[in-house]
Amino acid sequence: MSAHSSQPGYFADDSMARRVMSKRAVGLTYGQRALVIGAVHPRLYVGTAENTEHRDTPYTRLALTGKLFEAVFLGSKEEADRALAFTTKKHAKVVGELPEAAGPRHPAGTAYSALDPHLMFMTMAFTFDSAEVMYDLLVRRLTDGERDGLYQDYVRWAELFGMPRDAAPADYRAFRRFFDGYLASDELFLTDEARLVGSYLAGQRVPYPQRAPLQQVASAFFLLVQGSLPPRIRAMYGMRWGTADELAFRALAGGVRTAHVAPPLAPRVLRGTLAGPSGPVYRLVSERERKLARTGRPSMPGVDPRNWAARNSAGLAWEDRGHVESRISPGRRA
Repeated sequence: MSAHSSQPGYFADDSMARRVMSKRAVGLTYGQRALVIGAVHPRLYVGTAENTEHRDTPYTRLALTGKLFEAVFLGSKEEADRALAFTTKKHAKVVGELPEAAGPRHPAGTAYSALDPHLMFMTMAFTFDSAEVMYDLLVRRLTDGERDGLYQDYVRWAELFGMPRDAAPADYRAFRRFFDGYLASDELFLTDEARLVGSYLAGQRVPYPQRAPLQQVASAFFLLVQGSLPPRIRAMYGMRWGTADELAFRALAGGVRTAHVAPPLAPRVLRGTLAGPSGPVYRLVSERERKLARTGRPSMPGVDPRNWAARNSAGLAWEDRGHVESRISPGRRA
């Protein structure tokens, strides 16, 4: 039954979606990995950044997104429907154009919309790819049949959010050809803001190191996220990744995988935390961000809390004021 309720959800208990997304190692890592990689898609990144209510609380937005996704995957139909209705209402407002050029393939004025079928699919693509990669890495490798089953569940999941079925490739092999081709193409581009935000999400920048043992936990988490990224994505962010990093990453991932494959070898306290919803951890992240806000410290120093439209409307207002004042003679000024 549902991880959230005794009522049935959109996905059966034995579905690949529930089996994969109920693993906390996946639930706590796939979202940030998906955002770090998804930031290379200018229409997705800019469309979200320009229209979100959480520009100054990005981790709260991440936690909310994780909670909504988890409600659809693991919740009852009632919980899922509430999450879907909330998301649909928010998405209706996400429409606009790129205010500035974002590489040669995305000139200024390129349109975006949260209801664009292809953008819906790309959102699913980044999310599915990250869930698949993190499960392979931290739990066990999926079989070919399981991989296709997980893909079909994700297509169904995207359909619940409004994506037309024909916006996605028919099967996993077709998806993998498309997505791997996309990651190797010249369509990828990081805006300056996307690079900055992604570097925080990946742990490349850590503005407020935590005390032990939370610092060690955070470092391990970021090592898993960075190590799971395709080399080209790490290069686009300018991440340093050497032999020592790779060896540490493999050792950590192997340890987490062993805990899943051979639970008796894992400490008792760890065995009880391997599966279940990740919502409680999301809440902790949001609470820490609110504490920072109360002390006047931004979650991501250097990221302007205003979107492009607000920044530039403020600049135009200042210019207009200066233009008007220049037309007033000194003798008439107060």
